[in-house]
Amino acid sequence: MLKILVVLMLLLIIASLASGLVFMIRDQGHGPRAVQALTVRVALSVGLFLILLLAYAAGLIAPHGL
Repeated sequence: MLKILVVLMLLLIIASLASGLVFMIRDQGHGPRAVQALTVRVALSVGLFLILLLAYAAGLIAPHGL
């Protein structure tokens, strides 16, 4: 379940990044859509980071040695 959530979050981050690029090209820097898309990307990235921290603290994931 956790792996599916992480992969889904990563796909949403990539989609938000791509939409930000599209909005930057279409609006030529004169619109709030690109900023909103990139804000969503940052929020998703922070959310993913927090999910991974909580999963580590709960013992759901564990680091492995190199």
